[in-house]
Amino acid sequence: MAAIKRLALLTSGGDAPGMNAAIRAATLVARAAGVEVFGIERGYRGLLDGEFVSLDAQNVQGILREGGTILGSARCKEFHEKPTRDRARAQLRERGIEGLLVIGGNGSLTGALALADPNESSDPVKIMGIPASIDNDIGLTGLAIGVDTAMNTIVEACDKIADTATAHDRTFIVEVMGRDCGYLAMTSAIAAGADLALFPEAHRSEEEIVGSIVDTVIAVRARGRKSRRVIIIKAEGVSVPIDRLKGLVDDALRARSPETDPASIETRVTVLGHVVRGGRPSAFDRLLGSRLANVATRALCAGDSHKMAAWMPPVDLPEEIGQRSPVDPYCWLVDLGAMLVETEHLLSGKSPLARWRAGVFDDIEDALLL
Repeated sequence: MAAIKRLALLTSGGDAPGMNAAIRAATLVARAAGVEVFGIERGYRGLLDGEFVSLDAQNVQGILREGGTILGSARCKEFHEKPTRDRARAQLRERGIEGLLVIGGNGSLTGALALADPNESSDPVKIMGIPASIDNDIGLTGLAIGVDTAMNTIVEACDKIADTATAHDRTFIVEVMGRDCGYLAMTSAIAAGADLALFPEAHRSEEEIVGSIVDTVIAVRARGRKSRRVIIIKAEGVSVPIDRLKGLVDDALRARSPETDPASIETRVTVLGHVVRGGRPSAFDRLLGSRLANVATRALCAGDSHKMAAWMPPVDLPEEIGQRSPVDPYCWLVDLGAMLVETEHLLSGKSPLARWRAGVFDDIEDALLL
């Protein structure tokens, strides 16, 4: 018998391919345990407005292959305020909701922890988190839902850009999402065979960024190979706007090679933007969303709370912070508060993982310039 009788789930923050797989799995697992399931439309905004819909197997039957989220998402800045959270708790109590499953990123999971704060309510709802963020900027999980699909989208776009870049010996700077975390730029650069990756964790100055691009272009062109195209992947969180970066790079290249025809070294830019968020989820994201939701839902139905389902944490975890799930050898249940602390360290560059990523790419860049 499940410890709770009714649970609700919502998707919040930026949408990520694979969210629907998580919604589907959570609904099916909870229903199989005899728990009534409600979806909340438009995230925390919908929670405040009472936008609850009943979910059953028929509702979620065909959503596995769809991108985005059938429940929708919306920003809700006022959720930072206690009176707003009190309204949200009242909506849940009114409907007899005992558990809340939150599928989203750092901000969404922060809101979930605040909603279940025992200092704000004598009978807080039980909460469980599922990490979903294409930036992969959530601590204590190796991957978040949506990352794999986003990487595949970037790599496919770079492969196509590389064709025209090769035909004309062009240099292309491709900007991808990643405001505070450069994971997508790093991993897609490796997978696409890019010549350089620019990411915020490197903490490079404008002069250093321009210098690294110019050095890369000159090194590639000096090799004398048939193809002298250059592909550079830049995270949006890098401090230099891409249009300004293009102008600085072109000026620096012309200054370094005054004898070269200026038209032949003109840099091209492509901003992928929200294209990276869209599309049908990859097979891996469908599996990841399903497996994380299975673990999180079972734990929530059993009465557990203040945890997040994680996929193979990239660091060793003491027992008080995380434990391997008994239903999936690759999934863990980690403390939600500890996850948020590690996320802050990851985004600020204090985390050993963030420092390792930046160091690895310093070594890769040195090797590419040989």
